[in-house]
Amino acid sequence: MAALDEIPELGQQDPARAVLNQAPPLEPANLFELDLVLQESLAREGGGWGVERAREAGGAAGSVEAREHARRAERNVPVLKTHDRYGNRIDAVELDPSWHWLLRGAIERGIAGLPWHSQREGAHVVRAALFTLWGQLDDGVMCPVSMTYAAVPALRDGSPELAAKWEPRLTYFDYDSGALAGMAMTERQGGSDVRANITRAVELGDGWYELHGHKWFCSYPPCDIFLVLAQAPAGLTCFLVERGEGMEFQRLKDKLGTRSLPSAEVEFRGARAQLLGEEGRGVQTIIRMVNHTRLDCMLGSVAGYRRGTVEAIHHARYRSAFGAPLVEQPAMQNVLADLALDSEAAMVAAMRVARAYDEGSSGAAFRRLATAVMKYWICKRAPGHAVEALECLGGNGFVEDSGLPALYRGAPINTIWEGSGNVAALDVLRALGREPEAVAAFRAECELGRGGDRYLDAHLDGLDDASVSEFGARRVVEDLALALQGSLLVRFAPPAVADAFCASRLGGQGGRAYGTLPAGVDASAIIDRALPGG
Repeated sequence: MAALDEIPELGQQDPARAVLNQAPPLEPANLFELDLVLQESLAREGGGWGVERAREAGGAAGSVEAREHARRAERNVPVLKTHDRYGNRIDAVELDPSWHWLLRGAIERGIAGLPWHSQREGAHVVRAALFTLWGQLDDGVMCPVSMTYAAVPALRDGSPELAAKWEPRLTYFDYDSGALAGMAMTERQGGSDVRANITRAVELGDGWYELHGHKWFCSYPPCDIFLVLAQAPAGLTCFLVERGEGMEFQRLKDKLGTRSLPSAEVEFRGARAQLLGEEGRGVQTIIRMVNHTRLDCMLGSVAGYRRGTVEAIHHARYRSAFGAPLVEQPAMQNVLADLALDSEAAMVAAMRVARAYDEGSSGAAFRRLATAVMKYWICKRAPGHAVEALECLGGNGFVEDSGLPALYRGAPINTIWEGSGNVAALDVLRALGREPEAVAAFRAECELGRGGDRYLDAHLDGLDDASVSEFGARRVVEDLALALQGSLLVRFAPPAVADAFCASRLGGQGGRAYGTLPAGVDASAIIDRALPGG
């Protein structure tokens, strides 16, 4: 028998060593240049001046280096160090250098401060585009970015003095010299019911208080300042706390997803705090921050939709089964097109809501209802979208190297954060009953699509937002969300996309799972629009 070294071609023929029928790496790729829907939305919603910013961010986010940092940050989870070697309390969090690389990239591109720094028309829209691009890398790192962005309007409304002190640093495009804002609202006994909070605020005079109590969730312990709810003599009140003495972190949460992000339990032991807003009006003060973070919940889910859709289509174009590429097989075409429809619908709706934040008082009525409606719907659909995208890769999608498990684990966070499904749905219900101007503005936007599709017209005729019970709240919100998405797609998307969306989502011709679009849908056109170059 011949020795192995006498058969030089064996290694080339060895099936165990041949890499066959695998998709090539997606990176490097410019995520903005691949995204026609984002490009169109940016221009349409008033952010055309930010194209080059978005192109640069898309190139950086789609680089090999960025993807490796995202994998490393997810793999090397944060570690809490409560004491130093001598027993001194330090409350420090050790973070992987890749986390800092990702967070620095977001801060220095202005994703936390652009609208407040430039105050240019369309700045919220440009920032939204940047958020969806950078958010495709790691959803955890976008949490401190979002809170820092959202803290500014709460500071402006609650205390001009505190805003003057902190806003320059919160909006600074420099990771080392700027500041980050976090929040600590929920407690173990209350959760979303923040009025059940028992953390106490003891008045010291001159606007200063001392906090005593515990918070079940405190987002990103390394932040410089935190907005905190506590019970003052006049009731639940919002305070600003600087990280330091009297703010002790007890442990980091062992979470399902966003594992790169440290989320802590914190104990207040006489931490000094400054009043933000009026005593007893803590919910009214913090809601300014919450509304903006709800926008970011939408954008974070949009980033997940987009990443999952791109990964699924890319894989299907290069993977063959049963004698043909997956992307050419009708069953897979149906799935991919269905995923792409939800991705586009989420993008156009989120960017339209972002424009409402640029419109000041003129957009207030629309954004009041639209933020709650679309936060509920876009975020609620995200986990199902993520698992379907993962399934498109089969077993390859189930392993960590693909990035899809992290996408799937992180998908539920946006539907939980800043009001879970029921909280958001009941918020919509309150607006429907108490704020007729918000209802009118939302319906007016939806009506702009009337006449463009018979299924949309019928859906608009059937909307019933009067005398709705809590039991039926989610169904009403779903109908409102689909009305807005359908209207936007009928007006701005190609017929292949709009027709398929309206028939399947509004006309009853779609099924209950992805991949159940009706016959006659132009799946190839939808797929090619979602990821050009196939």
